Amino acid sequence: MVSSVAGQRADTDNFPEYRRGVVLGATAYGLWGLFPLYWTLLGSAGALETLAHRMVWSLVVMVGVLWWLGRRRGTGFAPVRAVLASRRKLGLLAVAAVLIAFNWGAYIWGVNHGRVVETALGYFTGPLVSVLIGVLLLGEKLRTWQWVAVGLGAVAVVVLAIGYGQVPWVALILAFSFSTYGLVKKLAGVDAFESVAIEAGITLVPALAYLCLLEASGSGTFFSLGVGHALLLVGGGVVSTFPLLAFGGAAVRIPLSMIGLLQYLAPVLQFAFGVLVFHEQMPPERWLGFAIVWLGLVVLTTDGMRRSRTPRALEPPRPA
Repeated sequence: MVSSVAGQRADTDNFPEYRRGVVLGATAYGLWGLFPLYWTLLGSAGALETLAHRMVWSLVVMVGVLWWLGRRRGTGFAPVRAVLASRRKLGLLAVAAVLIAFNWGAYIWGVNHGRVVETALGYFTGPLVSVLIGVLLLGEKLRTWQWVAVGLGAVAVVVLAIGYGQVPWVALILAFSFSTYGLVKKLAGVDAFESVAIEAGITLVPALAYLCLLEASGSGTFFSLGVGHALLLVGGGVVSTFPLLAFGGAAVRIPLSMIGLLQYLAPVLQFAFGVLVFHEQMPPERWLGFAIVWLGLVVLTTDGMRRSRTPRALEPPRPA
């Protein structure tokens, strides 16, 4: 009884932090959901130039963030130097940098080519792909309802391929690249701020080289389309970093089950913008495909929540 009362008191005491974490998480995923509105403003730059600027200015922002955190913690840039000294971690972050570059590039391309709904599909499908990667690469054993959810995701891809008249490759690139990115980041085990800064640093040279080549050939838009356009390109680094900072604040305040629910906010907003703002076509077969994906997510989420509430005493014993 005493321990129960103490636990309830602790929960009450932590409620303001929990509420702050929910607000931060909703802010992060809400901003990610608003990204289509931002990247469409840069349609004249093209996906590759926008991506290159996003990489460069993200690094600038992250260096500032790490400098501020270093002063606050009294550590300076020591955490970054420690990661750079580890060949394994640096190699994994290099792989992560390539994966997130593919993810960002495909997303920006999709938004600027009238495929916002398909980008939303990619992030809806992501959790299902993560489960599949766990089986294929980590040898994880799935529960029955997890297999049902993955099967529904596979059926949805077939239905949507028929509806689109082709495989929804933008959605698949987004789903597989981001899910694999998450796996690699987990294996690296590096703090979010340091890892993002190092990933941006790894891509800095090719991004700068590409931008210099564009400007030298007269194809670049940074200096030719006015101050407003240049500020939007620079702002890409800010809008990419701010949600990450909010997510980092949420991750330490709320359980993963709540983060798992909040993550659906971003693709819901993207889907709404695609249909209601950009007026993308949604024939019946596409609605059917999305309905199957949503059903799979409901199955996966319900199973995960039920599993998280299973008392320890009722869980099967772990192997020694």
